[in-house]
Amino acid sequence: MTDSHGCVERCNYMSSQRRIWVIWAVGLSAYLVGVMHRTSFGVAGLAAAERFAATPAVLSGFVVLQLLVYALLQVPVGILLDRFGARRLITAGALTMAAGQLTLALATELPVAVAARVLVGTGDALTFISVLTVINAWFPARRVPLVTQLTGLLGQLGQILSALPLAALLHGQGWTAAYTSAAALGLAVAIAAAAVLRDRPAGAAAPPRPASPRQVLGGLRRSWSEPGTRLGMWTHMGTQSSGTAFALLWGVPYLVTGHGLSEAEASGLLTLFVIAAAVAGPAMGEFSARRPARRSRLVAAVIALMALAWTAVLLVPPPAPRWLLALLVVAMALGGPGSVVGFDFARTFNPGHRQGTAAGIVNTGGFSAALLLSLTIGLVLEATGGGEYTPASFRIAWTVQYALWALTLTGIFLAHRKAHRAPVPGAVPPRYRPADDPSLT
Repeated sequence: MTDSHGCVERCNYMSSQRRIWVIWAVGLSAYLVGVMHRTSFGVAGLAAAERFAATPAVLSGFVVLQLLVYALLQVPVGILLDRFGARRLITAGALTMAAGQLTLALATELPVAVAARVLVGTGDALTFISVLTVINAWFPARRVPLVTQLTGLLGQLGQILSALPLAALLHGQGWTAAYTSAAALGLAVAIAAAAVLRDRPAGAAAPPRPASPRQVLGGLRRSWSEPGTRLGMWTHMGTQSSGTAFALLWGVPYLVTGHGLSEAEASGLLTLFVIAAAVAGPAMGEFSARRPARRSRLVAAVIALMALAWTAVLLVPPPAPRWLLALLVVAMALGGPGSVVGFDFARTFNPGHRQGTAAGIVNTGGFSAALLLSLTIGLVLEATGGGEYTPASFRIAWTVQYALWALTLTGIFLAHRKAHRAPVPGAVPPRYRPADDPSLT
């Protein structure tokens, strides 16, 4: 009888573990396809310029508007997430992005294409922090940093989907076939999310009653006043912005026009970007879990390495050697897992009922910075290149990153000092030792 009872317990445990990983896989798929939608315009930059007769400044406006919508929605999405749950938001996000891609597939006029990217930005805004909430609900606290890193990095495989198969469809079958296929994939993910995802395990405590508007604003103020939230925001801003601007819009034109690479070679470097991030991410996640008090130093080192790599490339007269461009891409790739550390700050310095709001504030940082960076690069190219992409104008345009890095490093330093002075009631202790985590016993 005892053996039979033990067997049942083991079987139930294994079934529970499988369900956790299935739910995670569906959430990951939603994010992966969302990244494909987000980056799908980057590989089509030159084709879009021809299709819509767009200048560099107008072309940057596509991505800037998409990022603007994404950034402006992060805090509202965080509030909606705390109120309605992740399953509904992930499903709605996938459907919205699919609608945007279908609209883009059929667009022949500039205003319609702009509206399509607004839809993509809206759906994208609903996805990542919702997936993070699923992870926080289903995994033990000790495992959350690593699983979060894996999610952020495996999700970047969506960039490979846009850099390789989507680009191949674009150049082979044409614009409409490529973006219609992307829309179909988005619809499939929406169906899977609605069927499989659940906000929390069975038996878990139900969330508190929906807050009143006054309570929502109060929670938003408390999340912002928490220095750990601001530390996460500055982290996300300093690490993510360069790679996002590069991958979403300016990377392929810069590599092709600024350094003479073919479009295939440029797409290959974008693939290297994803691979390098995937290699570095688990190590950063484990470091964050075991050395939470050293996370700020890790973030500062990532920003410094990116700045060093860009300095080396910009000082070399173009075209730069291929190996140096590869090192630049690898350095920028570290910014992806570095930005995920920002969400870990939000998790460990905020109580559970404010997790969505805090994650929304953090996510606003990187995408607001990427928005401003993408727009500024487009304006500088317009001013210095006379409406044309030139190696000299690109060299000038990329230097605007240094001001952003200086600002974010200052913000990280100041927020770090304040965040580590006092614990937050109800938050996960930011300095816990692995031995103190009951999930390991």
